[in-house]
Amino acid sequence: MIYDYKVATAKGGELSLSDYKGKVILVVNTATGCGFTPQYAPIEKLYEDYHDQGLEIVDIPCNQFGGQAPGSDDEIHEFCTLHYNTTFPQMKKADVNGANELPLYTYLKSQKGFEGFEEHPFKALLEKMFSEADPDWDKKSDIKWNFTKFVVDREGNVVARFEPTADMANVEKCIKALL
Repeated sequence: MIYDYKVATAKGGELSLSDYKGKVILVVNTATGCGFTPQYAPIEKLYEDYHDQGLEIVDIPCNQFGGQAPGSDDEIHEFCTLHYNTTFPQMKKADVNGANELPLYTYLKSQKGFEGFEEHPFKALLEKMFSEADPDWDKKSDIKWNFTKFVVDREGNVVARFEPTADMANVEKCIKALL
């Protein structure tokens, strides 16, 4: 269950996801130098619009995709607050795939695997890049890129996975339905 997991905060503490029991949770791996980085703005808007109704955001910066989150936790936080006025809490930078992946991500991927990219200007580029590296890339549950989002309902169930190519309006619709 999602509530069994903990993640390190950017400030050196620890967040137990059990603290979010009864809340809707959006878990997202982020990066400051990515083509999807502008998604910080609609994620912040979600937080502003729905936090009082029970939405929590777990932002986990990740440098595994093209080295697009190279800074320290403090530098990442400064970038996000300066450029996107983010107010939601950020966690410590971490891996979401591989030998050092957060146990939280092992769990999330076991609950919702990859189901394909939505139509987006970056779709063909991503598919070409991944298929050249691994012909079975689309059959694996690994996180494919920055800004992959998981939505967890108030009972702790992982109910949706949105790839970075997903329309943020669809992410909002999913969250609103759960609040």
